[in-house]
Amino acid sequence: MASSPPPPSQVAALPRSLGVFGGVLLTLSCVTPASSLFIVVPPLLQSQGSGAVISLLVAAVLSLGVGLCYAELGTLVPSAGGEYSIVGQVLGRLAGWLVFVISIVSLLVIPPIIALGTAGYLGSVLTMDPAVAGALVMVVAVAVGVLDIKSNALITGVFLGLEVLAAAIVTVLGLTHVRQPVSTLVHAVVPDGQGGTSPFTAGLLISGLAVAIFTYNGFGTAVYLSEDLRDPRRSVARTVLWSLLAGVLVITLPVVAICLGVASPDQLAAGDLVAVVDDWAGSGVGTFVSLCIAAAILNAVIVMVIQNGRVLYASARDRTWPDPVNRALGTLHPRWGSPWVATLAIGLPGAVLALTVPIDALLGFTGVVVAVIYLLLGVAALAARRGRHRSTDAWRMPLWPLAPVLTTVVLGYTLTQQSGRDLLITLAVLAAGVLYWFAYLRPRTGTHWVLSLPADQSPTTPSPATSTAPALATTTSPEHP
Repeated sequence: MASSPPPPSQVAALPRSLGVFGGVLLTLSCVTPASSLFIVVPPLLQSQGSGAVISLLVAAVLSLGVGLCYAELGTLVPSAGGEYSIVGQVLGRLAGWLVFVISIVSLLVIPPIIALGTAGYLGSVLTMDPAVAGALVMVVAVAVGVLDIKSNALITGVFLGLEVLAAAIVTVLGLTHVRQPVSTLVHAVVPDGQGGTSPFTAGLLISGLAVAIFTYNGFGTAVYLSEDLRDPRRSVARTVLWSLLAGVLVITLPVVAICLGVASPDQLAAGDLVAVVDDWAGSGVGTFVSLCIAAAILNAVIVMVIQNGRVLYASARDRTWPDPVNRALGTLHPRWGSPWVATLAIGLPGAVLALTVPIDALLGFTGVVVAVIYLLLGVAALAARRGRHRSTDAWRMPLWPLAPVLTTVVLGYTLTQQSGRDLLITLAVLAAGVLYWFAYLRPRTGTHWVLSLPADQSPTTPSPATSTAPALATTTSPEHP
């Protein structure tokens, strides 16, 4: 008989002090509309021209399907571990482990990738080395990330206001300087950078979908906050869906305005959206928008560090590492109630990466990771209405199984169209995870990688797998002991 896991009281429970509104502020800050608009969207405009609007709309529909999966699964498995805990509890421990592995690598590299864009938007007021600016943003984000969750929501809410203001300015300016026919949004054209254009094809649409989906990525942050949210089996779904809707509107409307307001398609090929704003309203407004974008980048990195720290905290509670590491990563700050050691452990390496490694070259890899995780969530949503999950009190998506089936099929095909290099990097990361699984975790099945939920969200009827362990801070998964 496998031994029961060590007492879960070694990892304290996060305080539930966050409502839906605060959750939406934090989640939408992770979607980071302004930095998505000015950092992720420009390469899409360069490669797809006005067809980027079609790609974003298709991505929004797919993201809605994913959002419905997040909403149902996040209420079914309300764990700070997010996707890895959901997939692990529904599809099995090995599947959850592989999701954790590719997630943790992307969680390390995405914040510094975003942070490296700061210097370019501060250029109108001061000159900084991009690597230094990125590292400073990471350090500030970590410092804010160790505060209590209410303070985090307030700080990110202020920054989010600046983001929405910048997006609104771009939208109004673009729609009041319309120079291209509305038909270019339907019959899209792709600029070649030399004054010519070519038609937007289905192949271009498919090739850009991973990046377009990544543009809205972040609405799933709500599931990472499920142990901070009050009444998570109701509030997680609301937080996910409201955040997704707001993100789609705040990102897509400015892109429509940009495509209609540029003097020529070649401006889209240049990918310099601040120059487009300068052309519309002068350098003063362009400078203000640039500073708002810099604030948006900082805001996004803060929320990413917050969510990433909670993922690492959850991995300690699930006994992923040697016990001394688990105890350290599971420590909560005595005043702020935040997983401060885990936050430092996941955030500070990002500052080092920003200074030393050209990680911006990994943007394509992060798009593939997001697509893989979304695909597995779709599969989990198909499997989540069987066995014990059928009777769990959780929000249920309408028209099931339409959303998970559509999500799984489209994302599966999309992955086949991605760069071979990015796919190989993803496979290499998964292979390293498989080695750790067989070398360390699998021989310790009874005591390590014990997927768990907070005690206040545990099933009402204990099962043999959970009845032997004290339900203090966590409870192990009945299906996967």
